Amino acid sequence: MSTAKELAEKNGFTLACGDGLRQVQGVYCCDLLSIVMGRAPADSAWVTVMGNLNSIAVAVLADVACIVLAENMPLDADAQARAEAENVTVLRTSLPVFEAAVKMAQ
Repeated sequence: MSTAKELAEKNGFTLACGDGLRQVQGVYCCDLLSIVMGRAPADSAWVTVMGNLNSIAVAVLADVACIVLAENMPLDADAQARAEAENVTVLRTSLPVFEAAVKMAQ
């Protein structure tokens, strides 16, 4: 078990937003927000390509430890402002979703 910040450092991900201090207890991959709301485990690292305002709201509702934006997807300005206001940690990586999840799970 490690914090989101430690996970980023270990895997070469960028800390795009947030303090990264929450403990990560698993990895969850999905881009369909309604599925994430109901199925993402609390305290997981949610890997997605969705860097918009809705993804921040879903991260709060699902109580994930962080969002990992795969494929170098951008975090838009509105989403970044909301993430900062809600203390949602967002990491970024150039890896595809599957590869990012596998790397974190190892």
